[in-house]
Amino acid sequence: MRKGFLILSAVSVLLSTQSYANQKVCVFDLLGKAGESYKLMEEWSLASRAWGAQVQLLAYQDESKVDKDFKDGLCDAFYMTSMRARAYNKFAGSIDAIGGVPNNEIAQKAISYVLDKRNAKRLVTNAGKDSYEVAGIGQIGSAYIFVRDKNINTLEKAEGKKFAVLHYDYAQKVMVNRVGAVPVMSEISNFIRKFNQGEVEIVAAPAYAFKPLELHKGLGTKGAMVNFPVVNVTADLVIRSSKFPDQFSEQSRLWFVKQLPKSFAMVKRMEAEIPAKYKMNLSKEDRVKYQKILRDGRMDLTRQGIYDSTMMTVLKKARCTIERTNFECSVSGE
Repeated sequence: MRKGFLILSAVSVLLSTQSYANQKVCVFDLLGKAGESYKLMEEWSLASRAWGAQVQLLAYQDESKVDKDFKDGLCDAFYMTSMRARAYNKFAGSIDAIGGVPNNEIAQKAISYVLDKRNAKRLVTNAGKDSYEVAGIGQIGSAYIFVRDKNINTLEKAEGKKFAVLHYDYAQKVMVNRVGAVPVMSEISNFIRKFNQGEVEIVAAPAYAFKPLELHKGLGTKGAMVNFPVVNVTADLVIRSSKFPDQFSEQSRLWFVKQLPKSFAMVKRMEAEIPAKYKMNLSKEDRVKYQKILRDGRMDLTRQGIYDSTMMTVLKKARCTIERTNFECSVSGE
């Protein structure tokens, strides 16, 4: 009897393991397997074995293909920018709200807060038969505005200029329209190329893209990087809950939080590598003007349901904890 029980137990464990084996995780990285995002996910996949998974990573340089393959069931999980992943979880995806996270210190606080166990329920989205869960958030870095002509140094001078925006992020289109620029619908795989080839005059991108995508070509001798972060870019790991073991997401989120110091150190290094000759600082007056227009746009987009209102409140508290003298800390809203 005991021998039979042991055999049944062994078979049960084997079947349980097999049911959670070989999860396919589609990973977007502009640089494919050579990129830092993919390398982070390689470390994660090794760690995930201890949580009962046997992950197979699939590298993509086309984010739209990741989204399509996940919807078609070819991926059990994905890792891609929060701007696109927001469709699967608005709470986590709203960290990337325009102007919501103006520096790395606030970004680290925001990501740590979202991944905290108190928000576990907010990170689950039920859609028909599917249940999606955010199992991690990685930092890519602040996006800065790059211009082909440094004379475009005020909001007024951006009027009528072509600005590359990611077509699936409604927020970008709204903000570009607000400053009177002309939004040019683009994909994450080609928006820098359009800038470098002169098809657009303005683009927003993180330091992560500067060197590998040769942004210096678009800047030439007349261009500049406006040294004012407009969006904090993160990436979300979203899984189909049914394809992974119980407690997997919780352990995965803890792992991502532990990686944050290393991720932010990488971002700071990349920002420091951008030559000083390209960096253009705004006057204090213009900085406040930028903050106000971003705030107005962010609040409008929240009212429209694009951003999560709870996350907007959290981000404002974080900003005002770090920068107590900021004008917005003495006014209501968010």
